[in-house]
Amino acid sequence: MKTLVLMASPRKKGNTFQILDKFLEEAKILEEETKTIWLYDKEIKPCIACRNCQKDHSIFGCIYKDDVEEIFNEILKSDLIILATPIYSWYSTAPLKALLDRLVYGMNKYYGEERGPSLWKEKKIAIISTCGYPVEKGFDLFEEGIKRYAKHSQLIYLGSLVEHDRGYKSVFMDEEKEKREREFARKIYKK
Repeated sequence: MKTLVLMASPRKKGNTFQILDKFLEEAKILEEETKTIWLYDKEIKPCIACRNCQKDHSIFGCIYKDDVEEIFNEILKSDLIILATPIYSWYSTAPLKALLDRLVYGMNKYYGEERGPSLWKEKKIAIISTCGYPVEKGFDLFEEGIKRYAKHSQLIYLGSLVEHDRGYKSVFMDEEKEKREREFARKIYKK
């Protein structure tokens, strides 16, 4: 299975990276092919809902010439998309939110004069996240949003793994978290 990780943390060694790293280590053990795109390293302009992307149902078709078409093409080559993000104000970081807005139009050709297909129909999607609030109070809105997004886009939502950060003075990564990350990878890849 080809996995594309959309990494939406601004910190290359932060908490979200630490849990993603254990997930990717397990994916490697399971001999899964993975690719990670760091969204903070990409130019991702915000969607303006111009619907130019709806004119041709076979291409991305966005008016912007930034890095999103490259990401679009990587998604089309993938079987599984992992959204890896810390939670900021009850949702993903800004680059991931901007990308999701662009993809909902560019991938789903539902909004033009003629209703078209979902170009990523039946691809799998999952979330790996970190949250400063207790998970049940900080992550739930983002997960619900992604569940609805997946249903709308005809994606297969596989679930989420989210870890709580207890604060700047605490040690984030521990053996229990590492165990959960590895178990999540095995669940996702069903091995």
